[in-house]
Amino acid sequence: MLELAGIIILGILAQWVAWKFKIPAILPLILIGLLVGPIAAEYLSDDGGKWIEPIWNGKKGLFPGEGLYYFVSLAISIILFEGGLTLKRSEIKNVGPVITKLITLGSAITFFGAGILAHFIFNLSWELSFLFSGLIIVTGPTVITPILRNIPLKKDVSAVLKWEGILIDPIGALVAVLVFEFISVGGDRGFTKTALMEFGKIILFGTTFGFTFAHALAFAVNKKLIPHYLLNVVSLSTVLLVFVESEIFAHESGLLAVVVMGMVLGNSKLENLKELLYFKESLSVLLISILFILLAANINIEDLMLLYTWKTVILFAVVVFVIRPLAVFLSTLGSNLKLNEKLFISWVGPRGIVAAGIASLFGSKLLKDGIEGAEYITPLVFMIVLGTVLLNATTARLFAKIVGVFLTKSEGILIIGASKVSRLIGHYLETNGRHVVLIDSNENNIEIAKELGLEAMSNNIYSDTLMDNIELNDVGYLMALTGNSDINKYAINKFGKQFGENGSFRLVSTEEMLDENNNPKEGLFSHTDDFNSLTELTKKYPSIQEIEMQDKAHYESLIKKTNEDKDIIPLFIKDNGGELHIISSYNLEVNTIKEGFQLIYLGKPFDVEKV
Repeated sequence: MLELAGIIILGILAQWVAWKFKIPAILPLILIGLLVGPIAAEYLSDDGGKWIEPIWNGKKGLFPGEGLYYFVSLAISIILFEGGLTLKRSEIKNVGPVITKLITLGSAITFFGAGILAHFIFNLSWELSFLFSGLIIVTGPTVITPILRNIPLKKDVSAVLKWEGILIDPIGALVAVLVFEFISVGGDRGFTKTALMEFGKIILFGTTFGFTFAHALAFAVNKKLIPHYLLNVVSLSTVLLVFVESEIFAHESGLLAVVVMGMVLGNSKLENLKELLYFKESLSVLLISILFILLAANINIEDLMLLYTWKTVILFAVVVFVIRPLAVFLSTLGSNLKLNEKLFISWVGPRGIVAAGIASLFGSKLLKDGIEGAEYITPLVFMIVLGTVLLNATTARLFAKIVGVFLTKSEGILIIGASKVSRLIGHYLETNGRHVVLIDSNENNIEIAKELGLEAMSNNIYSDTLMDNIELNDVGYLMALTGNSDINKYAINKFGKQFGENGSFRLVSTEEMLDENNNPKEGLFSHTDDFNSLTELTKKYPSIQEIEMQDKAHYESLIKKTNEDKDIIPLFIKDNGGELHIISSYNLEVNTIKEGFQLIYLGKPFDVEKV
C-alpha cells in the first residue's frame, strides 16, 4: 500500500515540478524512478532492496508474475487512444507535405540508420537492432509540447513539431510491434511465411476492431444509450475491451486497434467529445506519472552499467546529431522552410512514453525468452529517451535564439469571439500579413470562420487548455471582441500577460460608452462604440475601408469626423511599411503621422472632398 501510494504522490509531485520549472514531466519522473529503484538498491537501502519494487520478488513488490507487463500494456493503450482522439484530418491537411514526409521518409531513415548503427556498435542481432530503431522513431507530444510551449516560434515550425509528435507515436509503436512479432514468430526459422501471416493478422484485426468499436461507441453516445454520468467510464472500458479482444485474436494488435479507434472517434461527429478528451487527458497524466516511475524503478543497476561505455556516447551522438538532421533535411527538400527552421526541427526530437513503455515491455519479454542481447533494449531506449529530453529541455530555447527562429517580437493576433465583426476584422488583418487566430465557444461561428479561410478554434476561455496551445506561441496581441463585457474583461485579465505582451485590448461596455469619464486604458477602437455599434455597422457596411493621410492634422480631422458620424468606426493605422497599429479608445492621439499613412476604418466610404 505504501509503495502504491508513494508512486502516485511522487508522480503528481514530479508533474507539478515540471509545470513549475517549465520542463517535460518525463525528466523528473524518470529521475525519481531511478532514485527509488536501482540507485536506492545499490547505494541507499540497508538490505539492498529497491524502495519501490515493481515486480513481486517473494518479499515485496507491486505486480506478481507478468502483472507489470499487463499493466504497462493497458496503460499505453489508453495513452495511445487519447493521442488518437486529438488527430483531426482537417488540421493535418493544413500542416502540409512536410509532416507526411517526416512520418514516412523520416521514420524510414531513422529506422534503418539507427538499426544499422546499433548492430555494428553493440554487435546486436539485426532483429534486435531494428527493434531498437523502431522504438526510437517516436517523438511524443507529451514531451515536445512542454518544450515548445515556452519558446515563441513561427506557427509553421511549432505546428510541424507538434503534429510530427502526435502522428509518429502510433507509427513507431506499430513498427516496433511488427519487428517484435518477427522476432517472436520467426525465431530460428527467420522471416517465414508464418511471421508474415502474423503481420497480416495484426493489421487486419487491429484496424477492424478499432474501426468497428469506434463507430459502435459513437452510435451509442449520439443515440443517448449511455447516461451522461457513465460516459467516461464506459468509454474507458470500451478501450480496454477493444485492446484485450484484439490481442486475443492477434497477439500485439491491441495497440494498433486503440489508435485506430481514437482516430475514428476524434474525426466523427461525436457529442461530448471535448468532455471525453478532458477525462482521457487527466487519466493519461496519471498513467504517465505512474508508468515512468515504475519502468525506471524496474531497471537494475546491472542494466545501467551496460551503458557505461564509449559505445553509448557514439550511438547517442550519431542518432541525435546525424540521423535526426538527415531525416529532417531530406524530408523538407522543396518545402518553404528556411535553413534555420530546418536546423531547429532537427535539434528538437525528444522521445517519450511510447518508446520507454514498449521498450520495457518487449525487452523484458525477450529477455525472459532467452533472446541473446535482449538485455540491451530497455537501457538503450531509456538512454535515448532521457538523453534527448535532457538535451532539448535545457538547450531548445538557447538553440532557437542561436539559429534565429526565436521570435523576439510576437506579431500574431488572438481575437476572442468569432462573430461577423471579428471575422471581418480578422480577414483584413490576415490579408495584411498577420497571423490571426479566432477563439469562440460557438461552433457555428467557428465553422463560418474556417469556411472563410480563417484559423479558428472552438474553446472555452474559462478552461486552461488555451494556455497550453503551442501554435499560439507567436501571438503578441489580444483583442476581446465578444458581446459580453464580462467575458472581454476576463479574457484580458487571464490571457493578457501570455498573449498580449505587445498590447491587450477589449471593446468598451455599453456602460463605459455612455460615461465619458470611464474610458478604460485597454479600450479598443472608439470610446463611443460598443459591440452593438460594431455589429449594426457591419450589417450596414460589411467591408473595411482605407483612406490615405497627409499629416497629423489630417488624421485628427478624420478622427473628429468618425466621432460625428456613427457610420464610421476607426480601427487601425497602416504605416508606409504596411505595419498595422491598433487604435486605442483611451488615447486617439498619435505622435507620428507621415504622408502615405492610411486610416483603416469600418463603415461607409469617406467623402474625400470634405476631409
